[in-house]
Amino acid sequence: MEIQGRVKMIDETKTFGGNGFRKREMVLTTEEQYPQHLLIEFVQDKCDLLNSFNTGQQVKVSINLRGREWVNPQGETKYFNSIQGWRIENLEQAAPNAMPPVPPMDAFEPVSDFKEEDHDDLPF
Repeated sequence: MEIQGRVKMIDETKTFGGNGFRKREMVLTTEEQYPQHLLIEFVQDKCDLLNSFNTGQQVKVSINLRGREWVNPQGETKYFNSIQGWRIENLEQAAPNAMPPVPPMDAFEPVSDFKEEDHDDLPF
């Protein structure tokens, strides 16, 4: 799944527990009639993908939706969702021009072998 928008915030990489689990969060603001501010987390080696991005950049993020179940000490079951990013692309790269630039008019040579009689080919 992919989502596009502008980078609103990129947090620092945080390490949790004794096993060195790493997580880095970013907020992406969608550009639609009702913009959404989506928290996307990048984990482990994917944290480094955010190093070359800054706030304000327009990006496309490839994501996975994650869900988990948790039973609290009182025995109640709770459900949590997260958005996990695994690729990010800059959408503001210089786009190539669709048409080549037009050369100036003095770059063209005039036609020298044009004859007036070549144009008089009407049948009447």
